[in-house]
Amino acid sequence: MIVVAGESLIDLVPEPGAEAARPLAPLVPRRGGGPYNTAVAVGRLGADVAFCSRISTDAFGEALLEGLRAAGVATGLVQRGPEPTTLAVASVGADGSARYGFYAQGTADRLFALPERLPEGVRAVSFGTCSLALEPGASAYEALLLREAGRGVLTLLDPNVRPGLIPDADAYRARFAGWLPYVSVLKLSEEDARWLGGSPEEWLAKGPSAVVLTRGASGLSVFTRGLDVSVPAVPVAVADTIGAGDTVNAALLHGLAGRDPDAVDSLDADGWRALLTFAAHASAVTCSRPGAEPPYAAELPQSLLPHR
Repeated sequence: MIVVAGESLIDLVPEPGAEAARPLAPLVPRRGGGPYNTAVAVGRLGADVAFCSRISTDAFGEALLEGLRAAGVATGLVQRGPEPTTLAVASVGADGSARYGFYAQGTADRLFALPERLPEGVRAVSFGTCSLALEPGASAYEALLLREAGRGVLTLLDPNVRPGLIPDADAYRARFAGWLPYVSVLKLSEEDARWLGGSPEEWLAKGPSAVVLTRGASGLSVFTRGLDVSVPAVPVAVADTIGAGDTVNAALLHGLAGRDPDAVDSLDADGWRALLTFAAHASAVTCSRPGAEPPYAAELPQSLLPHR
């Protein structure tokens, strides 16, 4: 089983075609949040996955749970609370890139508590985005990362930095560095890398077995202590890029969760090239559709699907 830990929220995105015509475009609610999108994407790819979070009992929360179940994501690790659902207001640029403003004060996902244990058979746990920046939940997710890494579980970290939610950038960067000894695979965008500072070589030296860097239209790269492999992006008419990086997370988890954590170190260039190509195709489908709508396994070339 794969466990995805982190926040869910509602993205308010401009109605397609309206944002260019007027500044106050109608906003359409869509299920979102980096970890939520990742869990849904893993489920649509057909892997055994559970979501570990805290979701509101309000109407948005019910819609979020419905989306998880529809994707085949187990919800037994989801905590519930009466506080409102976090809202993220998105603006979409001409190139499809998204920027967000967050309404997260006193919301349900911030009150996540460390679960006593995860189910038997968990092979990988994924972390990232707002959940690691907003207290008090951030400390609980951090404790889960450290505990599961200590048990030998493969861990994936996607910081997916949202600067507007980080009151002390230097403190966050120091905390990020403290997570790295417990991370098997670090996945981040070029924008994240610039904000955090450092290089793949520096991050690898602190613990991860692999660093996967997403480069938008320029494709994806992976760096390990012995390899540097890149693949091109898959050309597509971009609706927006919402959820593209989360789909990459899902593809990596789907391809790596069947391996022992130590086996990531021994994955060869051909293995990484195949996995990154799979991720590139999956994220291209997401980019072709408005909002975070990752593909189902049947929508991808079957020859690319990792054997599980």
